[in-house]
Amino acid sequence: MAACILIPAYNAEKTILAVVRESLEHGVPVVLVDDGSTDATSALVAGLPVTLLRHEQNRGKGAALKTGFAWAIESGFDAVVTIDADGQHDMSAIPRLVTFAQSGKWGILIASRHDQFEQMAGLRKFWNRIGVWCIWKRTGFEITDSQSGFRYYSGDVVKKLSLEANGYALEMEILLKAWKSGFTIGSLPVAARVADGRATSHYRPINDTFTISMTFLRNM
Repeated sequence: MAACILIPAYNAEKTILAVVRESLEHGVPVVLVDDGSTDATSALVAGLPVTLLRHEQNRGKGAALKTGFAWAIESGFDAVVTIDADGQHDMSAIPRLVTFAQSGKWGILIASRHDQFEQMAGLRKFWNRIGVWCIWKRTGFEITDSQSGFRYYSGDVVKKLSLEANGYALEMEILLKAWKSGFTIGSLPVAARVADGRATSHYRPINDTFTISMTFLRNM
């Protein structure tokens, strides 16, 4: 099955070049969605063999993911691996994630940082623990990291689901809608280089945590 790597990015000039170069080492197509950056994010990767999509204005991580998903489906890919642009993820695990997902026919497989929760900032650590418990109680799936942006999505998941969120809440929305649609969801332990990427993240601990929580409740 043909997979591509999708990187949503916003003002990521400090990290994006290393992330893209390492992604290209895996020999699969890479698409970068620049979500209205005002820095040199797009310029830094302009000469590299990647597909560069750009939002004229910042619309949110979820919007960038949806733009990338649409491109992947239109381009004929059967799977999408998402990677955050801040360099926190260990991209050497991409082949293992894809192989495990496709051999087990997972709809979504999350690269889990569960063993590193104690390294996360306060609200992120709290919500990730609560989110993991809530999703398990509701769906029965053993999802050990509900917020990791390092994920495998099958093409069927991306094609079938109608997604609404434009911010960080999309990653919660897609889990619950995939479950409701009968897809299987799992976790694969993959240690992150930085547990939550907070030094370069645009995540707003209070606002985004609240939005994610409301997304969970609406989709229960």
